Amino acid sequence: MSHTDNIFQSMKDLKFEGTISHQCGVTMNDSVEARAIAEVMGEKPGITVTYMPAMIRIDGEGRLDFKMDEISERLGREITPHLFEISTSTHYGRMVLIDDNTVSLFGNMDDVKEYIS
Repeated sequence: MSHTDNIFQSMKDLKFEGTISHQCGVTMNDSVEARAIAEVMGEKPGITVTYMPAMIRIDGEGRLDFKMDEISERLGREITPHLFEISTSTHYGRMVLIDDNTVSLFGNMDDVKEYIS
């Protein structure tokens, strides 16, 4: 799946399975910050970015790492983990602040154990 594919399907095309998904992702209101985040993440393998009229969606499998230095460079000014969280309208998966530069989303909750007590 390329980074410009649309993850949304018509209801008639959906196939429901009794399996566990390890997907994770964020939905953001379209903004300068959201576009910078989407551009950076869209260059990474296995990540799908979907642009909608007023929102941008970023989806992946297993783990998504958002690096603040990469996003800051693209944006042209500093973005902190806290500003990143403000930019995201919602997320799915477990969000963890790894360090001052990295916010990660985990699709598999077992992978989060080493980061929480």
